[in-house]
Amino acid sequence: MQISEIFYSIQGEGKLAGVPSVFVRVSGCNLRCVWCDTPYASWNAEGSEMSVAQVVTEVLKYRASHVVLTGGEPMIFKEIALLIRELKKADLHITVETAGTLWLDEIPAGGIDLASISPKLSNSMPRLLAPGSAKGSIEEQNHERQRINIGVLKQFATNISTIKARQWKFVISQEQDIVEMEALLAQLNAGISKSDVLLMPEGTDVATLAQRGRWLAEICKHRGYRFCPRLHVELYGNKRGT
Repeated sequence: MQISEIFYSIQGEGKLAGVPSVFVRVSGCNLRCVWCDTPYASWNAEGSEMSVAQVVTEVLKYRASHVVLTGGEPMIFKEIALLIRELKKADLHITVETAGTLWLDEIPAGGIDLASISPKLSNSMPRLLAPGSAKGSIEEQNHERQRINIGVLKQFATNISTIKARQWKFVISQEQDIVEMEALLAQLNAGISKSDVLLMPEGTDVATLAQRGRWLAEICKHRGYRFCPRLHVELYGNKRGT
């Protein structure tokens, strides 16, 4: 599979924010989010072909008990299931960060310690509409068709044999996004607890995150959702390998 980068940092988002972790970033994605902060793993995928054994060797070089499989979209690679199996042999905690559009039946029982599912709301649309064009680009059409897969999202929500814990992470740009998010959760009808729903301000710089974070935090207080910071951006900026 194509690997963009493997690096050791701290988890910057979600329930495990602050935990030292090895990140395995695959290169390749079926979506084209306008605010994607890793275009080198999605829009312009770049990286090197690595075997599962090679990835495991690199991961085990670091003194960490947590591994994060991210991207891009890790679930597009069937080798991810075997990678999870091999990493579990080393007794590592595995987080899989995914948009929740694809599922791999081959993932072993108990293989995912934390599924971090981030369904893409309409604010993710590529917006590549050409001036004077009545139809969107191929990227827009493909993205809109694939960004929400209710069947797969329900699989992530209910599969207790493969997934031990889960968090639902939504990128929020404006208050209207909350309405869309809640409609999606209602459609899933999977009994998702508000304590598992994390709202993250959209932004790749400290100033934007702070500005959006202030009103988003108030929404979290009012509605009972969890606020999701981007700690790695605050510490290192929007840089690769962090």
